[in-house]
Amino acid sequence: MKAQDIRPLGISQRHLHGPGPSDVYTSVLEVMKQPLVGHLDPEFSRVMEEVGVLLQFVFETENKLTIPISGTGSAGMEAAIFNLIEPGDSVLVCTNGYFGSRMAEVVRRCGGVLQEIKSPWGRIVDVSQVEEAMKNNPAKVVCIVHAETSTGVLQPLAEISQVVHEHGSLLLVDAVTSLGGMSVGVDEQMIDVCYSGTQKCLSCPPGLAPITFSPRAREVVQGRKVPVQSWYLDTNLLMQYWGQARVYHHTAPISMIFALHESLRTIAQEGLAACFLRHRQNHVALVAGLEAMGLELLVAPQYRAPSLTTVVVPDGVDEARVRGNLLQEHHIEIGGGMGDLKGRVWRIGLMGHSSRRHSLKRLLNGLEKALIQENLPVTEGHALEAMDEIYQARNDQELKTHEQFGE
Repeated sequence: MKAQDIRPLGISQRHLHGPGPSDVYTSVLEVMKQPLVGHLDPEFSRVMEEVGVLLQFVFETENKLTIPISGTGSAGMEAAIFNLIEPGDSVLVCTNGYFGSRMAEVVRRCGGVLQEIKSPWGRIVDVSQVEEAMKNNPAKVVCIVHAETSTGVLQPLAEISQVVHEHGSLLLVDAVTSLGGMSVGVDEQMIDVCYSGTQKCLSCPPGLAPITFSPRAREVVQGRKVPVQSWYLDTNLLMQYWGQARVYHHTAPISMIFALHESLRTIAQEGLAACFLRHRQNHVALVAGLEAMGLELLVAPQYRAPSLTTVVVPDGVDEARVRGNLLQEHHIEIGGGMGDLKGRVWRIGLMGHSSRRHSLKRLLNGLEKALIQENLPVTEGHALEAMDEIYQARNDQELKTHEQFGE
C-alpha cells in the first residue's frame, strides 16, 4: 500500500451500546465544525469559563478547580493520583474489577505504598472492609470506582466516604461510567477528587477527562514536598491556564472543548433529574427485555449501574459470534467481558445519547434475533413486549420529557 493510494475515510454507521464510547448528539458533531481559534483567544477563554461552570453543574460541586484534562479518562486517573500522592504515601485502593486494579497499578508507579481491598468481580466493596483496613493502616488517600466499567457494579459511596473522612483521609473516585448518567454528588458525598471521561454518559467523543478537586485536596497538592511526577498533569500549572490568568501551559484541543461545551449544555437543557431518570428507566426496560429472553444478569439488582448492564453468556453460546452477528447484521456494538470475565459476559451500555427508547428497541430486537440463531429457546417479540410494559407504566410528564430529548 502506498500513502498516495489511501482514500478518504468512509466509516460505517454504528449504534454504540458497548461500554463506551456512546452515540454522540448531532449538535456535538456539528459544533466541532466551528472555526478554529487560538487557545489563548478571548472567544476561547469565554468557552473555557462556561465549560468550567457546566462541569461544576454535572459534577454537582462548587469546587473552583473543576476542569477537563487534555487526555482520555485514563489521563484523568493519572492526574488524580499523581497530584495527591507523593513517594511513600499510604494509599488504599478498593478493587472489584479491572479499573480498580488499574488505579492500584498507577499508585505503584508513582511511588505510593499500596494496600488493596479486593472484592469479587460483580460485587460491591463493603464499608466494613474499608473500616477495618483504615483502623489497621490509615491511608492518606482512599481510591474507589463509582461505576465499574468491567462489571456494571454501582458502588454505594456515602458510608465509605464517612469512614474515610473520620480517619482524616482523602476520597478519590473514578466516575468515568457514571458522570452524566446518574448522580455523582461530589459535594454531598464529600468526594475530594473525582475524574471521568467524555465518551460515555456525556455523549462526547473521547479525548478529555473532566476532573474536580475539593478545597482540601487542592491544599494537599499545593503543599507537596516534591513536584507532581507529571509536568503535563500538574494541576498547580493547569489551574494557571484554566484560571483567570490564562498562563500558557499546553495547546488545548480546541474542537474537543467545543464538543464538550455542547454535550454539557445539552445535559443542562434536559436537567440533571430528567437525565438521571431517563437513564434509570431505560435501564429498567432493558433488564425487563433481557429477562424476557431468559438471560441472567451478573450484578444484584440494587447494585446495577443504569449506564452499563452485564449479561451472563448462556451455556453453549459463542459470545463473540453473537457480538459479531449484532455488528454485521444490525450495526449494533455491545462489549465482551474483560479480565476475569473474558468470554463469560456481554456488557451492554445505555449511556447518554445511546440511552433512548428507540435505540433500546433496536438493540433488544437485534439481540433476540441473534440468540434465536444460537438455538436458544427465545420467543420472538417477548423482549419488546416486556420493554413496552415498563414504558406504559410511566406518567405523562415523564413521557413528554423523554420525547423531547429524542427517544
